[in-house]
Amino acid sequence: MYHNPSASTYTHTPSPTSTPTSLITAFHASLPSYAPTPLHSLPTLASTLSLSSLHLKDESSRLTLPAFKILGASWAIQRALCSRCALPLTTPLADLGLAARKRGTRLVACTEGNWGRAVAKMGGYLRVATTVVVPAHMDAGTRERIAGEGAEVVVVEGDYDGAVEVARREGGKENVLLVMDTSWEGYEEIPQWVVEGYTTLLAETTSQLSALSLPPATHVIASVGVGSWAQAVVQHYKSTPPPLSTSSSTTAISPAPQILTVEPLTAPSLHTSLLRSPQTLTPIRTTPTIMCGLNCGTVSHTAWPVLRDGVDAALTVSDAEVHRDVLYLQSQGLDIGPCGAATLSAVRRVCGDAGMRERLGIGGESVVVVFGTEG
Repeated sequence: MYHNPSASTYTHTPSPTSTPTSLITAFHASLPSYAPTPLHSLPTLASTLSLSSLHLKDESSRLTLPAFKILGASWAIQRALCSRCALPLTTPLADLGLAARKRGTRLVACTEGNWGRAVAKMGGYLRVATTVVVPAHMDAGTRERIAGEGAEVVVVEGDYDGAVEVARREGGKENVLLVMDTSWEGYEEIPQWVVEGYTTLLAETTSQLSALSLPPATHVIASVGVGSWAQAVVQHYKSTPPPLSTSSSTTAISPAPQILTVEPLTAPSLHTSLLRSPQTLTPIRTTPTIMCGLNCGTVSHTAWPVLRDGVDAALTVSDAEVHRDVLYLQSQGLDIGPCGAATLSAVRRVCGDAGMRERLGIGGESVVVVFGTEG
């Protein structure tokens, strides 16, 4: 485990150009089939791990897709197309799609699975042509599901990072909007809007804990992948001011929770960069894992400084640990895939080690939230 004690004092100050959360959540509420996803309590496991409570945010069905990424994809595309078409951010999908089609707009994305399907879904809402680039190792079923949303699927040899390069070249063509949840120097605006889009999920979680008359989370565990989701988690919970506690009659500012990240043992891109001296964003070569959506060799350029300074601890977990927790969650009636179950594996890893518990302040009063990001 990598531990950063100084992260406890890290504060994220939102940019003056950041979009108000209320506008983002209102946009998502306007999408077909929107509803907040459930927050499940796991009292038996919480007791076993000597925690006050343990909760899993279930993203196995979000806007008819089996993952949370539609929140980031839809908002980023809305923002980008409204900007290109000189329309207000509140423009309805039908009107925005018409304006985009008149310009001959085509969406392009690269994916390990869920991101590409989310972009294709938004392209379908807008009736805009969409191309999704995928690495050759992607299974046929995943490709078919992306194509089923109406996208053209382009298969390229090599790994995810190689597919990103192909998408980047395609994104340079006329009337193409490149929609990625990772960033690099010179491509930063849309990935930041992706991060903004995930705010809806985090706002739901805060409200749901409050509705249970529980104090705010003391520890939050997020998976990494390219890092945009983990960036959103850090920015939300360590913002100025932090979320308020409403569990008592006296409203008070609660301390920010400790934020833990988790990656596959075979794809520890953030973990590797954090352990370098000096800390440097370091691309790595990955090997296959059942956590397919986390099999990414490079952390997003814009996510890196936030994660470097704001993550309290970074862990890696094995496929065997994650498979165990997929089965455990199934036994609880929850259909969470390996990328989502990895966060639960991280909790078990920390709680089973007295030294880790002590360093991270995990005990009998801890309220722990894990994000089951996919079904």
